Amino acid sequence: MKKDTNRLRIVRARICTAGNETAECSVTISDGRIEALDKAGTLGAVDIDLHGAWLLPGAVDGHVHFDEPGFTHRESFATGSLAAAAGGVTTVIDMPCTSLPPVTDVASLERKLKVIAPKAVVDFALWAGVRGNGFSVDHLKHTLPALYSHGVRSIKTYLVSGMPTFEDLDVHQLEEVMRAAADIGMTVGVHAEDKRLVLEGTERERAAEGAEDILAYARARSAEAEARAVAKCIELAERTGARVHVVHLACGEGVRLIRQAKARGVSVTAETCPHYLAFTDEDLARMGSLLKTAPVVKTASDRELLWGGLADGTIDMVATDHAPANWPTEKQTGSIWTDYGGVPGVETMLPYMLSEGVAKGRLTLERALEVCCEAPARIHGIASRKGALEVGMDADFVAVDPLERWTVRADELLTRQKYTPFEGWEFTGRVLRTFVRGHEVFHRAQGAVGDPLGVFVVPGHDPAA
Repeated sequence: MKKDTNRLRIVRARICTAGNETAECSVTISDGRIEALDKAGTLGAVDIDLHGAWLLPGAVDGHVHFDEPGFTHRESFATGSLAAAAGGVTTVIDMPCTSLPPVTDVASLERKLKVIAPKAVVDFALWAGVRGNGFSVDHLKHTLPALYSHGVRSIKTYLVSGMPTFEDLDVHQLEEVMRAAADIGMTVGVHAEDKRLVLEGTERERAAEGAEDILAYARARSAEAEARAVAKCIELAERTGARVHVVHLACGEGVRLIRQAKARGVSVTAETCPHYLAFTDEDLARMGSLLKTAPVVKTASDRELLWGGLADGTIDMVATDHAPANWPTEKQTGSIWTDYGGVPGVETMLPYMLSEGVAKGRLTLERALEVCCEAPARIHGIASRKGALEVGMDADFVAVDPLERWTVRADELLTRQKYTPFEGWEFTGRVLRTFVRGHEVFHRAQGAVGDPLGVFVVPGHDPAA
């Protein structure tokens, strides 16, 4: 009898049931979807035996910069999505600002899709953006519905930006974006740092003795500047009724403000990143521009408040802000003020959260999967297909050995740029195999498996149809 090549059966997998509990399970996949989850036994055809490894839903990284088209000297969709697969990330949501042209309308969206779609190893969705360049309310009211109709659910904005191709918005412009987005159900993501405080701090620090100390950069981008901008986002969300998402939250005061806002019923969500959960300003002083990001890492107290916010639900999700520099050139320009701000992260996010979150007792396995899988899928409008192991969902899985201890080495990562602030860290728990819609795309012993098959995930659209 001819074997049905559209069906796949995985046996002796352990899935999370609640908290840190796991149970043995077999999974049947048909036409890229989960057809059955069977905890009773493993009868029937067997294609893959996981021998007791964890089978987790594929992670969703809701904030990556894969830099294509336009900046592929830093990253590309081919290398970035392969790195995602190696890290157990099966869906990425790529930012609009590090493309040429930036994704700000349907024409630029379609141009980007044409370039990246043939190269994607994992599935992807796209942010679009609204920038200060040529801002117009009339253009906004025409463009957002058009982008929505083409599958975009999240709009990125900046309150302070260093990119001439993607300028920041003032508060009045941001309010207009929120009102327009609220009318059609789009989420507005905000890079939340107060522009006046950042510019004043930068001018002050650059004029002071020790201006090239990396901590001068950190003082210029203070926790106060971040918290003030978070407070403004919350105020505008209350005023407009928009769904507002604070990207890459780094300060503890922001956690407090968001917790209070949620208690009042404000529609605000937030993400933080592994580098804010792992590193502090003391690490920044030691590592220099390799760890330079915006926002900057803060104090040990901020770090602990971020972990607390993740554990209690104040912070909804983890994302990476994967944004590699051309290493080492752009990280060693001769000035901390011109060194590139960004680090790779898509390949280490899930391993970090399993090691430093679950294995060390900061989060349960169930909560780690919520922040890495379910919540980003929900916030970005793709939860009907992604982020959970349930019948009818896309068969996006990652097989993990929860006990394997391994050391992070930059030269072994698959991202285009071979550097990481996690160099030399020992993690507990390692990705073994990654599947996208039932197709294996990464195998630890073999690397990439097969041709790129990632598709653009449009809410309500079946990519297999």
